[in-house]
Amino acid sequence: MGQGQQETVATSLAGAVSEEISASLAPVDAELERRYPGDPGTRQPVHTVYVPGDVFAADTVRSWGDRALAALDEHAPDAEALAAVLGLPDDLAGPVHDRVRAKLEREPVEDLRVDFEDGYGPRPDAEEDEAAARAARLVSRAYEDGTAAPYTGIRMKCMEAPVRDRGIRTLDIFLTGLMEAGGLPDGLVLTLPKVTYAEQVGAMARLLQEFEKARGLERGRIGFEIQIETSQSILAADGTATVARMIQASEGRATGLHYGTFDYSACLGVSAAHQSSDHPAADHAKAVMQVAAAGTGVRVCDGSTNVLPVGPTENVHAAWRLHYGLTRRALARAYYQGWDMHPGHLPTRYAAVFAFYREGFEQAAARLAAYANRAGGDVMDEPATAKALSGYLLRGLDCGALDVAEVARLSGLTRADLEVFAAPRRADLTVSGG
Repeated sequence: MGQGQQETVATSLAGAVSEEISASLAPVDAELERRYPGDPGTRQPVHTVYVPGDVFAADTVRSWGDRALAALDEHAPDAEALAAVLGLPDDLAGPVHDRVRAKLEREPVEDLRVDFEDGYGPRPDAEEDEAAARAARLVSRAYEDGTAAPYTGIRMKCMEAPVRDRGIRTLDIFLTGLMEAGGLPDGLVLTLPKVTYAEQVGAMARLLQEFEKARGLERGRIGFEIQIETSQSILAADGTATVARMIQASEGRATGLHYGTFDYSACLGVSAAHQSSDHPAADHAKAVMQVAAAGTGVRVCDGSTNVLPVGPTENVHAAWRLHYGLTRRALARAYYQGWDMHPGHLPTRYAAVFAFYREGFEQAAARLAAYANRAGGDVMDEPATAKALSGYLLRGLDCGALDVAEVARLSGLTRADLEVFAAPRRADLTVSGG
């Protein structure tokens, strides 16, 4: 066939066949879009810091940053010292150390939760009422003056009968206080702990819906995280994955699944000495959480270590190595957020995160540039891989590990370009068969 001639194609199926199949699958198409909308594309904090309700103060964020800087200055005052403790390669030592210091000075805490559950404990009602109202006042003021963490909220008591009313009242006082002070901040995050049944998640969704109605808010304005701390939240009595049911029971309000290292481990009978986020029981729980959340827009958060970097330098270094290793392990498994229990954890949280993104960003940028320019190379990437590559770069930008200029220089792409690749149409992900 000569150039310019059009290929003649033949088909055997009547056009009505495709139309009938599309009509039969329309309910499935709608269900797919409803249940699996994909990642929201918003920033995900790299950690969550818990502070008891009675300890939370106006200067909590700055205080954590200052204490973390003091620990860094005392126990790893320069890049070489930090590299020696953590095993950082020479080419990463300087950039990581400098960025850790800058982060602790500029934005030491990305996500703060004022705790009214285990970290606070049972108190007289009047005392908890006052603490919840005070928390609302301080949070509102911090957002007004620019000193708040990007994400801030409370962890209430759970929906179990003995503490249910107290938890609901604390939540009501906190949210009402925010409304009275000017409205709910964009970075508001709420955490529902010790969830065992999907019905408890449904009750939380209804509670928030009623608050929205009472205050004239748009339906769905308030979301919440589900804390996974019991075996029943992973595997139901009938053998099904409870956590998947929980996501659906939230009616679109669930924003995250947070793994509770120590409550979950104890629930399974793991002895205290072996309760860790890298225990096989923890790996199983988080793998179930990850699969249940995939595509739903709900993000998974790893747990914490209770080994604190305090005392003599030898002890601090040992705790830092442990925390750094656990954080790097979680990042490799696509758990991009975890808990931090002490200001001394902040240097190694950011060191691990920054090293993770900086060590791979040149290759990621080059691969994404080749994909965008259809330039080929030694790796044949598909739309799903381009999505992962752009997501990696965006997370690095969000936390401060990477700069827009250096990513643009190596990839030729703007942040807007990255966001397009990170949120492709569903058909684009399947057209190549990957």
